[in-house]
Amino acid sequence: MTHDHDLVLRPTEAQTRAALNPPSGRNGGDLVVETLQGLGATTVFGLPGQHALGMFDALRRSSLRYVGLRVENNTGFAADAYGRITGEVAPLLLSTGPGALTSLAALQEAAAGSSPVLAIGSQVPVAGLGGGRHGYLHELRDQQASFRDVVKSVHTVRTQSQIPSAIAAAWESALTAPHGPVWVEIPQDVLLAETALPVVTAVDATPHDLVPRPELTAVAADLLGRAERPAIIAGGGVVRADASGKLRALAERLNAPVVTTFGGKGAFPWEHPLSLQSWLEDRHTTDFLEDADVLLVVGSGLGELSSNYHTFKPRGRVVQIEADLGKLESNHPALGIHADARIALSALLETVGERPDPAAPERVRQVLAAVRERIDGQELTLEQDVLAAVRAALPDASPSFWDMTILAYWAWSAFDARRPGTMHSAQGAGGLGYGFPAALGAAAADPTRPVLAVSGDGGAMYSIAELATARQYGLDVTWLIVDDGGYGILREYMADAFGEATGTELARPDFVALAESFGVPGVRTSPERLRDDLAKALAEPGPSVVVLPAVLRMFAPTHLG
Repeated sequence: MTHDHDLVLRPTEAQTRAALNPPSGRNGGDLVVETLQGLGATTVFGLPGQHALGMFDALRRSSLRYVGLRVENNTGFAADAYGRITGEVAPLLLSTGPGALTSLAALQEAAAGSSPVLAIGSQVPVAGLGGGRHGYLHELRDQQASFRDVVKSVHTVRTQSQIPSAIAAAWESALTAPHGPVWVEIPQDVLLAETALPVVTAVDATPHDLVPRPELTAVAADLLGRAERPAIIAGGGVVRADASGKLRALAERLNAPVVTTFGGKGAFPWEHPLSLQSWLEDRHTTDFLEDADVLLVVGSGLGELSSNYHTFKPRGRVVQIEADLGKLESNHPALGIHADARIALSALLETVGERPDPAAPERVRQVLAAVRERIDGQELTLEQDVLAAVRAALPDASPSFWDMTILAYWAWSAFDARRPGTMHSAQGAGGLGYGFPAALGAAAADPTRPVLAVSGDGGAMYSIAELATARQYGLDVTWLIVDDGGYGILREYMADAFGEATGTELARPDFVALAESFGVPGVRTSPERLRDDLAKALAEPGPSVVVLPAVLRMFAPTHLG
């Protein structure tokens, strides 16, 4: 009896001839790039180092496009954004020791944001493995141990024959919900040694669907259908699963108000009558969600930022749909459904009936009006005008990448992302320096639309070197730098807590002159000219810098009292 898979695995005569007569001059690095090509990769990010040169040499014999940044951490941020924009695996090639370790903060952000990054790092030669102190350059006692607590999975290679399978397993892991970064490491001598192995062609690495258990979705549908005051919190998992349409359909069927987390921006239409927008750092929203008798949480673990700094205490029944098993019921007891958001919402839509509630839009209006009244009472016109200017200048389809800066904290709550998957920030891990290199990765992923990066002057200094990358590759990124002379949010935190700030004030360059020294056009703007200057910069192809000297303030928190 012949099975279909037997036919798939049987090589053709041409494949057999090619396998028996592989081209000369190949090494272990060729097996890496051939595997990536076989898996469907088209672009790789990286930064070469001595132990990794076998991989980089092999790139010139491949059709892969290489985008090289100047600092490994920034390279990781670029790969992260590429994965977010495309939904595909972003290969990241790194060297051993310092090169690998410098990427850790970026991989932490990729993990927090569930971005499918495939980091392939080199290792010292095989003879130096095992924890002995042999004195090899870049030697660590256990390099993969540094990554194990950060990435989703670790895959080790010790021989050339292991390379295709290890990379395929890592690829599958990165793309199985929840998406995330993975780590593969290959010794230098394995990469450099000539290989007689056949050229890698077809590689199977199919991610697994994360399907909900039907008895759980049946209970969830019953709870939601009988609820008197249902509400929905939509997190980043909705965006990553491309489930925004299904979320809207369910919310409208239930007449359930929806608030999006900061990672879920764009998951629900901002001006929809049921939209509570993203005002999670506001007690009015927190009170409304606590009053829900059934709260559906989709694609969020209800962490610190999504729970008004853990002051949120739901009184009703919680239904939580989450692909990351570790986040399921990690903060609140719930009917926990371990599943991909799109598949689970589809299951609910098959069961839940119409739930009339003509009063729901009015309740939403009352909450938003109370939020607006609170913000308007704090004399924060400058901050709102600046954010409005950015929104007006940015095309609806253009993605934006926000560093950890006061304007980004405003954007988390008050910025209309317009479309799913167009607003990204470093709010997962919270490290500085994300905005500009991430925007470069997004521009590499889709050169058909301009990309906006937003940084403060402190965060911008982490990424200045990447102006050279932007110029070298002609990447269409406009970088808005809000220059307030220091780490503005830390200045504000310390002044509020201790009466004065320490270590927050910074000497910094003339950002416009610095950009121009890289061959990148720059302009110094003002709040009044920001909309026009930003729109002009975004309309011009290639990289540009817009500098806004301004001291912005945050709105008052509601979680401290």
